Amino acid sequence: MLSDQTADIGRIKQSSKSLASIHREFTRNANPAERLGVATLGDQGLIDVFDDFGDNWRIHRERLSDELKKLSELLSTVAKTYEDVDHALAEALRRPDRRKPGADGGAR
Repeated sequence: MLSDQTADIGRIKQSSKSLASIHREFTRNANPAERLGVATLGDQGLIDVFDDFGDNWRIHRERLSDELKKLSELLSTVAKTYEDVDHALAEALRRPDRRKPGADGGAR
């Protein structure tokens, strides 16, 4: 029986790479106003709001970043596994069956 299931290994690999890229961005910058002062933002109150946001966002960003990394690694493993299985199946189909029916006395 043939299966109608397919896997787009290229898309799985690309998704893994995309998630890894998002993970890198998340780990780089927690506070969009970091290193910006009153001269740029115009108000210390606004700087304080960005600092509070950055501190809160850092906590949530770290959790999300961890999950992004895990998902990226999982997709990479899935793509590798699909490739390995596909290769093994192709090799099995190429190999001539050297056993003749009944050659083992009917035992299976």
